[in-house]
Amino acid sequence: MKPLLTVNSITKQFAATPIVTDVSFKVYPEEIFALLGASGCGKTTTLRLIAGFEKADAGTITMEDRVFDDQNTYIPPEARGIGFVFQDYALFPDKNVLENAAFGLSRKIPKKERHANALDTLERVGIAHLHARMPHHLSGGEQQRVALARSLATQPKLLLLDEPFSSLDAGLRQATREEVRELLKASGITVVLVTHDQEEALSFAERIAVMNSGKIEQIGTPTEVYQHPNTEYVARFLGTTNIIETDIKNGIADTPVGTLEVDSPDTTHTLISIRPEHLHIEKQSTNARDRKQGHIVAREFKGHDFTYRVEVDGKQYFVQTDYQQHFEVGDVVTLKPVEAVVIPN
Repeated sequence: MKPLLTVNSITKQFAATPIVTDVSFKVYPEEIFALLGASGCGKTTTLRLIAGFEKADAGTITMEDRVFDDQNTYIPPEARGIGFVFQDYALFPDKNVLENAAFGLSRKIPKKERHANALDTLERVGIAHLHARMPHHLSGGEQQRVALARSLATQPKLLLLDEPFSSLDAGLRQATREEVRELLKASGITVVLVTHDQEEALSFAERIAVMNSGKIEQIGTPTEVYQHPNTEYVARFLGTTNIIETDIKNGIADTPVGTLEVDSPDTTHTLISIRPEHLHIEKQSTNARDRKQGHIVAREFKGHDFTYRVEVDGKQYFVQTDYQQHFEVGDVVTLKPVEAVVIPN
C-alpha cells in the first residue's frame, strides 16, 4: 500500500536551537498514527510542519504524489487540504456552533449549502442540536466536537490532532476518546495525533512514533513499542518499568530479584526491562527461603490494582498486583520475575 503522507528527514530549528532533527515516517490511508513524547520533544513542531504553519529547514513532506515542502517548494496551509484541530480548539467566540462548523468551507459555495453541509457534519459528531449555541455556552467536550466538525466539513484526506483530549477532565476523556476514534474510523480519514499521554497513544493509535529530543526513537504498533522497546527511553516513557543491568548466559538473565528466561544471545552488561505486572510478589514463607527478602516501602491504590515499591538490597522495584492482593508498607516479601524484554545495545 502506498503511503498517504511521507515525512522524509525533516529538520527545524529556532534561533539556532534544534527542535526537530532528521525525522522520517510514513502514514498510510485511513491509519491513525500518533507522535508520542514529553513536552518539548518536537512533536507539535512536526505537526505544524506537516500542516504548513512552519517551513522545514531541510527534508521533504509529501502527500500522495504532491510535494508540500522541500528545498524548492512550499505550499501554504490553506492550499494543502489538511484538517487541523488545535489543542485549545480555536473556535470563533462571536460565531455560533453552525457558523464555526461552516467556516472552513469555500465562500464560492452558497451560504445555504455551506450551512447544510455543516449541519450534516454536526449531526455526524452528535451535536446538531447545539447548532445555535455560542462557544462559551458549551462544555469542553462539546467545543472539541465543534472543532472536529469544522475540520471534517471540508472532507480532508488528512486530519491533524494536537493534544485533542488534554483539556477534558479524566472522567470525560476516555469516553470522548473512544467516541472520536469510532467516528474517525467510520469516516475513513487518515489521522496524525500528537500527545504526551501514553495511555491515549496506546489506545487510540494503530502505530506510534516515540519522540525524544527532536528525534524518533521507535516506530511500531502499540503492542510492539510497549512489549519490545528499542531504547531505555522508550521503555521508561511507555509506562512504569524496572530497568536492570544484567548478564545473559544460555538464555538466562541473572537479576537481583531472581533469574528468568529471556530471548537473547549471551551478553554482558545489558539492560532488561521488567514491567511491574511481570514481577510476582508474595509474603516471605518457608518455601521461598532461597529468594532474597525485600520490604514494601510504599503502595498506591488505583481502584482496580495496587502498585507497590519494594526495596531489595537497597534498590527499589515497582510491582503491580490486582486489587485482591493486599500488602502493607513494612511487609517482608519476596519477588520473582516472570517476564522481561532485553533492550538492544
